[in-house]
Amino acid sequence: MNVIRKRTICALVLMALALDSLAQGKPIAYPAKGQSAQQQQRDDGECYSWAKSSTGIDPAAVASAAPPPSTGPAVGGGERVGGAARGAAGGAVIGAIAGDAGKGAAIGAVTGTMVGGHRARQNRRAQDANAQAQTQGAIDTYYRAYGACMEGRGYTIR
Repeated sequence: MNVIRKRTICALVLMALALDSLAQGKPIAYPAKGQSAQQQQRDDGECYSWAKSSTGIDPAAVASAAPPPSTGPAVGGGERVGGAARGAAGGAVIGAIAGDAGKGAAIGAVTGTMVGGHRARQNRRAQDANAQAQTQGAIDTYYRAYGACMEGRGYTIR
């Protein structure tokens, strides 16, 4: 095999590794000391294992275990029921002053349910953001360890 062909294959392998890394968000390691593609692949695998064991984080498992963002109506926190109860109580008081406590309670309950639904959606968004931040934090911790390992083996990390 001639030298140009070997370099072309090596360049294609490195490009494929780089594209795969970009797709995963993984840091890209560039050989800074003339490491071959085979050596880089070996170092990559060893650093993956080392970072995984030293941090206790497997980025593949973390990414696949991350819950997807919630969809559908926000239920389960009791915000709507609590809002309806508070709204009904307030509406009954205002309705009693106006002369019809029942009508005031009904209007208050509807309004309270809407406010409670808004609170439920806010809480769900906050929970989703927190879960995503925890997942990203775990993956970042792993990638810092991986990058340190690869830098220790003579690679430049980007």
